[in-house]
Amino acid sequence: MARVALVTGGTRGIGAAISKALKAAGYKVAASYAGNDAAAEKFKSETGIAVYKWDVSSFDACAEGVKKIETELGPIDVLVNNAGITRDGAFHKMTLEQWNAVIGTNLGSLFNMSRQVIEGMRARKFGRIINISSINGQKGQFGQVNYSAAKAGELGFTKALALENAKAGVTVNAICPGYINTEMVQAVPKDVLEKSVLPQIPIGRLGEPEEIARGVVFLAADEAGAITGATLTINGGQYMV
Repeated sequence: MARVALVTGGTRGIGAAISKALKAAGYKVAASYAGNDAAAEKFKSETGIAVYKWDVSSFDACAEGVKKIETELGPIDVLVNNAGITRDGAFHKMTLEQWNAVIGTNLGSLFNMSRQVIEGMRARKFGRIINISSINGQKGQFGQVNYSAAKAGELGFTKALALENAKAGVTVNAICPGYINTEMVQAVPKDVLEKSVLPQIPIGRLGEPEEIARGVVFLAADEAGAITGATLTINGGQYMV
């Protein structure tokens, strides 16, 4: 029986690559998304992966979404908390809305989503929770106090939840991508990428979404049971910890 995996923010960018890689590895995959219906339908038609729409910053919406997936596909064995947004700005000009939106979606969603599946995972003595954090949660980033705080919080969440559930057969790990070749990074002006971004990356190129996805498939495997509370850094050597 194929294990069921849920990827939040799973229809675009890194999330789409993760969803496709998990399907290729034999999982039954569900991908959630927040707002881009056209992109989600295109992804569904191209991959055959089931898509579900809800706001991960809402606990009740997460509960309803997970219940629907488990009814249609079965109990969730692998949860990939990938959904995230940015609302960048210097802190002395940052609004409460910018702060709350990023903390709610990027960090609050880890509670909202993980809380829905953790009891079932513990009862079945198996589970994989994989949180997609960021290099900027490790080193900080100008204009991203809200984003960096949320992504650093994901690492603390990962370690504490891993400790609580290790004996129950549930592993909890994080991946910290660096600059990845997605639509968001492609929107950065070419001269900025070439002059300011790429020189900071020792391998001399952006990472690819598929490289993050391979890390997820590795951590999701049944054979990865001894890896928990860990942070896998995939940033081309830009920041080493």
